[in-house]
Amino acid sequence: MNVVVLISGSGSNLQAIIDGAKQGDLPITISNVISNVEGVKGLARAEAAQIKHSVVSHKNYASRAQFDSALMAAIDDSNPDLVVLAGFMRILTPEFVEHYSSRLINIHPSLLPAYPGTNTHQRVLDHNEDWHGASVHFVVPKVDAGPVIVQGRLSVGDTSTASELAARVLKIEHVIYPLAIKWFAENRLSINKDAVLLDGETSVDQLQTFDV
Repeated sequence: MNVVVLISGSGSNLQAIIDGAKQGDLPITISNVISNVEGVKGLARAEAAQIKHSVVSHKNYASRAQFDSALMAAIDDSNPDLVVLAGFMRILTPEFVEHYSSRLINIHPSLLPAYPGTNTHQRVLDHNEDWHGASVHFVVPKVDAGPVIVQGRLSVGDTSTASELAARVLKIEHVIYPLAIKWFAENRLSINKDAVLLDGETSVDQLQTFDV
């Protein structure tokens, strides 16, 4: 399956996906890694893996719509089956999202629908939550509101800082994102209304607990 990955930063989730493909765990080919920011570590990761990579900088466009149009052109040049947002820090227009409907996925550092948006780790600590984690979901025009594919959770326990919690959650992300991509590549996922089905069954039970 042909995959394009969009990044904005260090690309640690990209690395997990590259490793999975290299080890034969993911039946995919990453045909392009596109960043909206020049010089980020994720681009170096792609280069080290000998994967085509490019930059479409949002700073070069006067509007969000113009940027998204240019980004779509760059993505479509690779004719992907799946577009993966791996730390891509841009809000996408509805036109972009609809263009890749049912083949655009994202990972978010919370147990959606709880804590959409930013600063999730601190918000979880501020609300004294017992559980925290990450969610892989299909992207819809509303931010962080798409149907959830898989989630991983951890017990917050005595973790006291947002940075510590973020580091723990990132370990979960590196497991569940390749897993969701694998399911997609194996044609095991489908969407029924607002629910994601795994092998024809609801994937609500695909909530994994980690000791990290």
